[in-house]
Amino acid sequence: MIGYATPNRSDITYKHDTERVSIPITLHHLDETTEGTTLVLTPGQVELFHSQLSRAIELREQQQSPQ
Repeated sequence: MIGYATPNRSDITYKHDTERVSIPITLHHLDETTEGTTLVLTPGQVELFHSQLSRAIELREQQQSPQ
């Protein structure tokens, strides 16, 4: 069973013919084993992911700034 996934340090790729972005990731299983795979996203999913990550960065910066 998968516990969580993390991005690899490898660069993403874009395939124009399929209009898909591939992001190398590592799956971390509950038994502490790992395996590499690829997260494949459509353009719309990339835009959603961008919005979500931008929001996460914004929230982190708010938490780190002195009140």
